[in-house]
Amino acid sequence: MKILVTGVAGFIGFHTSKQLLESGFDVIGLDNLNDYYDVNLKKDRLNLLKKWEKFTFHKTNLEDKKEIDRIFQENRPNRVIHLAAQAGVRYSIEHPEVYIQSNIVGTFNILEGCRHNNVEHLVYASSSSVYGLNTNYPFSVQDDVSHPVSFYGATKVSNELMAHSYSHLYGIPTTGLRFFTVYGPWGRPDMALFLFTKNILAGKPIDVYNNGNMERDFTYIDDIVEGIVRIVKKSPSPDPDWESDKPNPASSSAPYRLYNIGSNSPIQLMDYIKEIETNLGMQAKLNMMPMQSGDVKKSHADVSDLIRDFDYTPEWTIKKGVKNFISWYLDYYKITLPSS
Repeated sequence: MKILVTGVAGFIGFHTSKQLLESGFDVIGLDNLNDYYDVNLKKDRLNLLKKWEKFTFHKTNLEDKKEIDRIFQENRPNRVIHLAAQAGVRYSIEHPEVYIQSNIVGTFNILEGCRHNNVEHLVYASSSSVYGLNTNYPFSVQDDVSHPVSFYGATKVSNELMAHSYSHLYGIPTTGLRFFTVYGPWGRPDMALFLFTKNILAGKPIDVYNNGNMERDFTYIDDIVEGIVRIVKKSPSPDPDWESDKPNPASSSAPYRLYNIGSNSPIQLMDYIKEIETNLGMQAKLNMMPMQSGDVKKSHADVSDLIRDFDYTPEWTIKKGVKNFISWYLDYYKITLPSS
């Protein structure tokens, strides 16, 4: 089976592709290697994937429809895992135009590629950011998501609606995955764990928003990948129980599904910081900040649908997960901690 993975040099794309290659799949990788964060980190991930004979790479932009069409036609992927997107809640406030091109136009081009090339299943990245103003915890895929608080979240809601229309009109099986605060080795430098670790080691203060009164459903990368790989193998069918007068947002009369992927165990931000301090043997200097625009106080994933349909159980605790990240970080950047 050939699987096209967009955003292949990204954090989740790299780990997912590595797992697929280790399982014997052919992986067609696509990424534009943009400079939203350290390009060398992306290239190092990519170089590890290039060691597999069953891996091919295409450097291109999602917005380039002609090139995306060519990649689909020449490679004829059986399934697609669409992870490429412009990420970042705060960045979307400053540069909303980038999100239209990457997240809306780019996803449209992927949908068109699937439509015209008989793709058996499209799995695409959504986000916990779609829940926006919702404070009905834990967040359920049956919840209304019409009140996003960031433009990034709004583009992810749009992606879900676009996918449903293609599932309905053309019978393309699509599955949207709402990721919850993913962390782990090879992670993104703009995410909290990476930023906190870097600043603590440098003796610089870390920005702690809402004065630390935050909770996140921190999800270790291996749990995310396990979910993606299980899901891509099983295409959704129309839901026989779906009712048009009481529509379930997470399924449809079309071959369409939505799932949360999270740890289902939210952690206080200050406890997360303490775990980093423990593994570094250093104390953080805290710069307490107010809540930022576009941010939410808490996230908590209800993953019961995923457990029911895929026997999925998140296994990683922050104790193990943060330890693994710190170990990778020190090795990757060749840092030796002072002996106690």
